[in-house]
Parts: sequence; structure tokens; C-alpha cells
Amino acid sequence: MPPVVNSIAPAQGPVSGGTTVVITGTGLTGATAVRFGSLNAASYSVSSATQITAVTPAGSAGSVPVTVTSPSGTSNATVTFTYTAVVPPVVTGLAPSGGPTSGGTTVTVAGTGLTGATQVRFGSVDASSFSVVSATQITAVAPAGAPGAVPVTVTTPGGTSAAVPASYFFYAAAPVLTAISPSAGPTTGGNTVTLTGQNLQNAGDVRFGALSAAVDAVSPTQLTVTPPAGSGLVTVTVTTPGGVSNALTYAYVTAPVLNTVSPSVGAAAGSTAVTLTGTGLTTATAVTVDGVPTSFTVLSDTQMAAVIPPGPAGAAAVRVTTAGGTSGAVNFQRIPAPVI
Repeated sequence: MPPVVNSIAPAQGPVSGGTTVVITGTGLTGATAVRFGSLNAASYSVSSATQITAVTPAGSAGSVPVTVTSPSGTSNATVTFTYTAVVPPVVTGLAPSGGPTSGGTTVTVAGTGLTGATQVRFGSVDASSFSVVSATQITAVAPAGAPGAVPVTVTTPGGTSAAVPASYFFYAAAPVLTAISPSAGPTTGGNTVTLTGQNLQNAGDVRFGALSAAVDAVSPTQLTVTPPAGSGLVTVTVTTPGGVSNALTYAYVTAPVLNTVSPSVGAAAGSTAVTLTGTGLTTATAVTVDGVPTSFTVLSDTQMAAVIPPGPAGAAAVRVTTAGGTSGAVNFQRIPAPVI
């Protein structure tokens, strides 16, 4: 009796040939030929009376019968192999399109013709791992890479995808913070803080403790942010596609309270050295008398030395400004010179 072919696996492959196919049937011992349509297999080996392993020759797109010939005849021609056109995959997008140089970013690769992918590369480096979700989607884990942009390519039996703008993945260096100014501010937030460092572009999140700040201006070396309300000492970090920065410390300071000025009177025509007492005076940045800045020295959190400059006779409002805000006013009385 002639051989019988019952099934083949896989049942399709590229027109370029080279697909290893397992043929299952009966009476396969002594096979003298294996054909895909009218073409001989590129090679074959008889494993047993029920199995042959063959390599497809190049062919044309479409289905052809797979037959086995032995001294007893040629098999049925009812089992077919489908040649598929060689169409290289296309990458149409990445999400996300960037990540840290340390690698580890899970990237969704969108495109067409992704079925059967055998390789995904970031530049010249293989993805740490990948899985084919569908003909239009692959999930890949980015390997480590140098700062800069590299194309993500996919290889299938149909070829390797081309590098196009949508296929580029950007490796970002980790952000580094070197300075924060000012390093303290009011518990109400809302002030302006400048962060200095490196690799700060594309900052997606700036955190004061667990809370996000508003990012007002961005450059590779500087960020201008508005802190949220808070209290106490908190760490400040910046997150970019390159990762999370080192932490700097920021202090939330309560508004100062000014209780007394001593002496509380002095000559209008001259300067008077005074002592100011209150609370929260450590971070003082200004002392004003009726809105005019004057010289001062911080002695402690509760005491300052200042100078009341000459001015018009009458009450003059003295205020202290710190990182926490501006105090209420304490009056200093200027006394006019006697008239003779």
C-alpha cells in the first residue's frame, strides 16, 4: 500500500522556504521523495514508519499538497502546506517611549506583522525579554542602554522592521539634584523654589515629601516649582523618564511672631539700636520699619538685634520676614526733638 499523510506541523511558512515541518502518517518507511506541490523538500529524514521531518523549499504564496513517495507509491494529496508572503514587520509606536539607562522598562510595541517574532532589539541589544500578544502588539522589557535614542526593531520570519521615528526609544540618564533654594518656606506653600542639578529635562513629578509640587519651568539643569502646603522637614525628589533623583531636604517654617521691640521709643532724628523678641526668627531674611528694610542680626530663634533708622515722628510699624512669612507689626515710637 502507498504511504498515507495524515497531518503536518506547522502547516504554513514563508515563501522563502526553510520551515521545518513534521509529517505524520503511515507507511512512511523507505520514503524516496517528499514534495511540497511539485517541488522536492530541501531535505528530509525518516524518523519512523509514522513520521518524517522535512524542510520546505522556496515556493510561491498559496497552498500546495504535501506528498510522500515510497517504492509502494505516492501518498494522498489532501494535506496542504500554505506558503505566506514574506512581509517584514512594521513598528508604529512605543509606550512608553523612554526609560532609565538601567533598563527594566516594560514597553508595549505596536505595529503590524508581529506574529512569530523571534527577536526584539533596542538598538543593537536584545530585549531582556518579550512576549507576542498579537499580530499588532508585543510586550518587551528594555535592556540597559546608554543615554540617547535607539530604534526598537522586531524580527519575524518575514524579516526585520525598519527604524522609523515612531520606533525610537529614549534612554534617559537618572536626574541628580545638587541644590535647592530657598531650602525653607511657609507651611502654606505657594512660594517659589529653584532646584538645580543635572538631567532634569522631562521632569514628570517633583515631590515635597509625599505631595507633588507644581512645576513652573524646566531645563536640563534647573526646575522652578511651587511647593504644596506642608510641615516639618521633608525630602524633595524629581522623577523623570530616567528614574528618581537623590533627595534634598526642605523645611516648612511657621510664620514668625514679633512680640516686642525694646526700647520702644527713640529720637526721630537719629538711629536707635533695638532688640526684637518673638518666635520663629531663625530664618529671618528682612526687618522693615514702615516698609523700609533696615539692618539686623539674628541672635536666636526668639531674639534679634536691629536698627530703627531716622524718620518722621510718630508710630513706625516694625515687621520681620522669614522663610515662613512676615510677622504682624510691633510699633516703635519716634519722638521729635524738643523745641526751644
